[in-house]
Amino acid sequence: MSDAHCTACGACCAAYRVDFSVFELDSQGGIVPDGLSVEVTDTTCRLRGTDHTPPRCAALAGRIGERVACAIYEWRPNPCRELEPGSDGCGRARLRHGLGLLG
Repeated sequence: MSDAHCTACGACCAAYRVDFSVFELDSQGGIVPDGLSVEVTDTTCRLRGTDHTPPRCAALAGRIGERVACAIYEWRPNPCRELEPGSDGCGRARLRHGLGLLG
């Protein structure tokens, strides 16, 4: 599967809480913009918007299932980088939004 599927989907960006290490923040030597994080603990942050119900990352632009873009794609945290198109996590997110599984 290619990342091209993701630009027509975005379901994962509006299905999960995204927690990551504070050391991924730009102020701590990482690359994730501080302004898009919410402190969870001394060692954990969450992407802003994914702390809501229903979750939707504040960096996501567009309409789920049609066309989307991530405003911080190059600077996204590891959990976002690790979720791959067609994976179980991808499939669960797509089903939550009424989208079919990737073939």
